[in-house]
Amino acid sequence: MILVGLNLRPALSSLAPVLARIQADLGLSAAAVGALTTMPVLCLGLFAPLAPWLSRRLGIERTLSLALLLLALALWLRASHSVGLLFLGTALAGAAIGISGTVLPVLVKRELPRGADLMTGVYTMALCLGGALGAGLSIPLADWLGGWDASLASWSLLAAAALLGWRIMMPHPWPGRVSRPQDRPGRGLLASPLAWQVTLLMGSQSSLAYIAFGWLPTLLQRRNVGEAEAGLLLAVSVFVQLFSALAAPWLARLGRDQRPMLLLLLSLVGVGFYCLLQGPPMLRWPGVIALGLGQGGSFSLALTLLVLRSANPVIAGQLSGMTQGIGYCVAALGPLAVGLLLEFEASMTQVWLLLTLVVVAAMLLALLAGRNRCLDLDAQGRFITRRSD
Repeated sequence: MILVGLNLRPALSSLAPVLARIQADLGLSAAAVGALTTMPVLCLGLFAPLAPWLSRRLGIERTLSLALLLLALALWLRASHSVGLLFLGTALAGAAIGISGTVLPVLVKRELPRGADLMTGVYTMALCLGGALGAGLSIPLADWLGGWDASLASWSLLAAAALLGWRIMMPHPWPGRVSRPQDRPGRGLLASPLAWQVTLLMGSQSSLAYIAFGWLPTLLQRRNVGEAEAGLLLAVSVFVQLFSALAAPWLARLGRDQRPMLLLLLSLVGVGFYCLLQGPPMLRWPGVIALGLGQGGSFSLALTLLVLRSANPVIAGQLSGMTQGIGYCVAALGPLAVGLLLEFEASMTQVWLLLTLVVVAAMLLALLAGRNRCLDLDAQGRFITRRSD
């Protein structure tokens, strides 16, 4: 699971540092670059609901193998000077990550039900490490390998290694034909307020994360930060996420109410964006640390909610499909909005105000989704909400 988790962020974070080079080489407009950063996040959402369907027919293990194969091919395909192939590969990479990210919480709930929240922190830490490697090594790899295309293509090797390890080390049984009542999907998830609260929380905090992945180096360069330093700042921010990603679920499990921890982490995100986009140069490094701690912890905790708010692995799979499907479609609006603002030459203050509004929205949703509640099924197989045990 950790090896797989390492692959779920480099496809996104490795693109941002070389966006300026891609834009210059291919003659892309700011709106086209915005679409390029939005497309993988949108595909995360569009293809996430496909994961439960594939899992029921192929099994979770084969579904993840298929997603890793698609990811390796997509990362190799997008390393092209053809605009069409660049966009196609980027979209397919988002689809592969959407499927993988949806089935991982289900695996955790199934394999480690008692320690699911802590294991979620561990593989989220792997996600953050992969994101840090993608952001920090993108420019050095481009310089060493002779171009941004070779830098982007190199990440397909990591996906191939994960696929090989997953096939060798994890059994791949076909799903059973006999379905027990507790294994059958429930009805009416879209009518559950709790499911929508978790979904929109995931969408809003993910929007902030993908804005950072897609646009932070570009925004910093507009504040007269050099290309290499901007990539390094993003890499440090993502690397810092390792610590809060692991610590946040552990701290949150000390109580059944996750609201205080979510509010603290989202406040750090807001402080980080202020320091980077509005503060003086001396606040850049404290800003990226605050941003990293906030984003790593809030993302890890949002994923942990998929487990904590589900009574069994089947419900976790359905909630994961909805949350990461609809949530990532909502998240895709963030990078697109920033791209449009830059296309119309918006100021850094206007961009910062947009980010602040998203932070406030996430905090309001955290007050609802962080309560001690759990999704379960009644005797008729319909979703109900009860207090967690």
